[in-house]
Amino acid sequence: MSFIPEKFAGTVTGDSSSRDGYLNPSKVKANGSVRFALLSEEPLCFFECWGEATDGSVRPFRFPDDPTPADIEQEMGADYNRRLNRDGTAPESVKFAMAVPVYNYELGRVQVLQLSQKSLQREMNKISQMDDYSNLLEWDFVITKEATVSPDMYGLRPAPRKAGAQKDIDAAWAAVQKEGFDITRLLGGGNPFKEA
Repeated sequence: MSFIPEKFAGTVTGDSSSRDGYLNPSKVKANGSVRFALLSEEPLCFFECWGEATDGSVRPFRFPDDPTPADIEQEMGADYNRRLNRDGTAPESVKFAMAVPVYNYELGRVQVLQLSQKSLQREMNKISQMDDYSNLLEWDFVITKEATVSPDMYGLRPAPRKAGAQKDIDAAWAAVQKEGFDITRLLGGGNPFKEA
């Protein structure tokens, strides 16, 4: 079974740690790593683009399917404009991304890991298809970030579950579920840890 649902598998074949509730690979320190345990076998898959308000604030807009420019414009409404690419010549491209709840060992709590880096998406998908890792929830994973090349190069590898960690993982996961955790709130721009 693939980690990425078949419907989205084609989107990752192209060429091209924070203190809050989100674990973002781009925030891993240069030449650093972060260890985590998956809490769900299936990620929330979506397409994402960024909108910028007149005051300069930015926010992500997420869609369950690859949106058209009209879909994006309608969702952003009058308050946001699509963010431009680095050259300022065209809107930033829409990216396939996925999010999954994880237990971050460093912080000792549940976070949402969003993977929008194709290299990490492909690696997780490869690992998920290996017989040795048939149950991804029994393994830990380590994301590494090499900053000696531009752009940053990410790595992902499985690791045996830390001895004695399962009790802490289960307790942290049960606590956020009891509080109403719902990862699908990301699609509407909400917080998966609490209702608006």
